[in-house]
Amino acid sequence: MQIIIAQQGSKKGEGTLAGPEEAPLPACCSSVWLGRLPSCLASHRTIYLRTALAMATGGKGRHSSNALYTNRLIHEKSPYLLQHAHNPVDWYPWGQEAFDKAKREDKLIFLSVGYSTCHWCHVMEQESFQNEEIGQVLNENFVCIKVDREERPDVDKVYMAFVQATSSGGGWPMSVWLTPDLKPFVGGTYFPPEDGIYQVGFRTVLLRILEQWKRNKATLLENSQKILSALLARTDVGARGEEAPPSSKEVMTRCFQQLLESYDEEYGGFSESPKFPTPVNLNFLFSYWALHRSTSEGARALQIALHTLKMMAYGGIHDHIAQGFHRYSTDQRWHVPHFEKMLYDQGQLAAAYSKAFQISGDEFFADIAADILLYVSRDLNDGDPHNELKGKNVLIVQYSLELTAARFGLELEQLKMLLVKSREQLYKARRLRPRPHLDSKMLASWNGLMISGFAQSGAILGRKEYTDRAICAASFLQNHMFSATTGKLLRSCYRGEGNLVEKSSVPIYGFLEDYVFVIQGLFDLYEASMNPSWLEWAVQLQHKQDELFWDPKGFAYFSTEAADPSLLLRMKDDQDGAEPSPNSIAVTNLLRAASYTGHKEWVKKAGQILTAFSERLLKIPAVLPEMARATAAFHLTLKQVVICGDPAGEDTRELLHCYYSTYTPNRVLILADGDTTGFLYHHLGFLSSLERKDGKATAYLCENFACSLPVTSSQELRRMLLL
Repeated sequence: MQIIIAQQGSKKGEGTLAGPEEAPLPACCSSVWLGRLPSCLASHRTIYLRTALAMATGGKGRHSSNALYTNRLIHEKSPYLLQHAHNPVDWYPWGQEAFDKAKREDKLIFLSVGYSTCHWCHVMEQESFQNEEIGQVLNENFVCIKVDREERPDVDKVYMAFVQATSSGGGWPMSVWLTPDLKPFVGGTYFPPEDGIYQVGFRTVLLRILEQWKRNKATLLENSQKILSALLARTDVGARGEEAPPSSKEVMTRCFQQLLESYDEEYGGFSESPKFPTPVNLNFLFSYWALHRSTSEGARALQIALHTLKMMAYGGIHDHIAQGFHRYSTDQRWHVPHFEKMLYDQGQLAAAYSKAFQISGDEFFADIAADILLYVSRDLNDGDPHNELKGKNVLIVQYSLELTAARFGLELEQLKMLLVKSREQLYKARRLRPRPHLDSKMLASWNGLMISGFAQSGAILGRKEYTDRAICAASFLQNHMFSATTGKLLRSCYRGEGNLVEKSSVPIYGFLEDYVFVIQGLFDLYEASMNPSWLEWAVQLQHKQDELFWDPKGFAYFSTEAADPSLLLRMKDDQDGAEPSPNSIAVTNLLRAASYTGHKEWVKKAGQILTAFSERLLKIPAVLPEMARATAAFHLTLKQVVICGDPAGEDTRELLHCYYSTYTPNRVLILADGDTTGFLYHHLGFLSSLERKDGKATAYLCENFACSLPVTSSQELRRMLLL
């Protein structure tokens, strides 16, 4: 299976934010769409996770024989960079050639960062970067570098930290001016080409910066060094002395209270507007409920999570015609969406809705999970142009099916059939619209999140086809985005001509987020498929992650490797946003890896990450709900649910189904199939001592490698899981 990650972008619709795409929400403004998904098991078939661009200027860089200009970006693979390949600006990709030119000619660097579906990035390109006069000013006085933030999140994070620290906000397009040794001294986001009433124009900004460089070069260099030193101090996350991990009870209680304070009682969610789906918050609330089932606080946590998921599903943020969820709602009611859909949202939300079904038994949540996975499996439809909503509707659910049926005098099943037929007709009409252009970039991290979504949903909903698709995706990553020689992941690859997989001439290796999300996906895939080869690869990647990113002094993982001299800072993300912070996921990954291998050093590392982030966890845990959730897994220890049995046996499948249908956080599933030469038996010697009771498939609950009495029925296993 080939997964092509792309983004479906859009121009802003009515009611959306008016400024540049804002930065405080990590990895915003991109979405993925997946082309028609045939059976993964058929030979020579391909799945494409594609991103579609809403801009007419999108696609493969507008390669035109009639173009007046062609710059170095024409040799790049990133669709975003290719979109600028015919600008009159003499763009360089991020790299040594540009750095050497800046030093050799003693010129400032103009760094422009964006991504292919960012509306204001396209606006600035059309207004300024296609302007020949502005291009001349840039070419004569600056070395101009263009960066795709999805391809190089390491570069983006460093300079976004600077922009956010020195201005009132941040966002994309990001415009930063650097000294020849890459130190930032001026930055902003979108600039109009000419001066206006409220904002200085881009041309004026360029000329003023150039004048300051000529007149006050020494001062600018001194100030840039001071700013860099302040940034180093500001972004320093680490442990101090002999600190211990924070109390799980204190962190979890405070996080719940902070989420409760921001909760919207009427419409669900955790803000007024814009309102984002926040799977990390929902996962935290599910775990909080599971640990406090018999208390009013636990019941409240579950009510908040389920209500939020229902209101999102009823709202316009949910695409009732073409399935899936948009990036966020521009209003409090989840009604008018920002018309982009992101792969990482679909993966996380599919898992969240599946868990909601697992907990509640309400088929509504299972239907929404299936809706999301249908969307991802088929395609992501279209981006909507500016002002499309004038005089038109965004569909939402106002009333329950029962009330609607009563209002119109219909039987419930009759109403359901009418709605199915109506949606089919509306979908056919929507397909007549022009399709957006495609972004053929594939990202390891986003695919890792989607593997988790398919795998968890496949296990919980009992849908083998979902698990099969997760297997196909993982196989593609292993075959095309992993080097067995170096043990490293690639960050990205691209769909080339004839659906061939292409890679950059200078490979971009995976960042921390790529490792943690892929490892998490592989653990989830093992639990869904019971194939230990996925465990083996996950453990291999965990060792490589430790080697490349671990901070032995301050603890926790850096986002990037130490090997790149062009990066001024090695940072540690300290906020769960649209995607969880990599260190948040790393805590649970380490505990799972230790449970599967007996490697206790990983338990120690998990505690050291919590220690490094303890100040933030104790003061404002609501910004790190995934890590707050992981404190319970650390302090309570993960329990090993071991099922001894034949993988093909009906009695084994019955016990597995019991595990899948019961929401139990802080557990790992192990299938002891009797193959003593296999991966699990090699690492966990105690498995050889566990027997099948009376020849039947048998379950044990183990902790610190000591196990409970055996049980052989689903009822007994469920009681044991819920203890």
